[in-house]
Amino acid sequence: MALVAERAGISRATLGKVEKGDGTVSMGTFASVLFVLVFVHRIETLADLSEDETGRLLELEQLPKRIRRK
Repeated sequence: MALVAERAGISRATLGKVEKGDGTVSMGTFASVLFVLVFVHRIETLADLSEDETGRLLELEQLPKRIRRK
């Protein structure tokens, strides 16, 4: 993992945050790690909402449960 961090130009601590999906890590850092790991083709799906199943489930939880007419 030290080699991946070195090639991506980040610290091991930041790489640990990337692995955990920490929201404080920049998109550029995620892209650098994907590039180092030869997953460049996945960069375009980083912000694709249709690929974010967890995000969709969280959004559904916040919708009102019932709608009442006045």
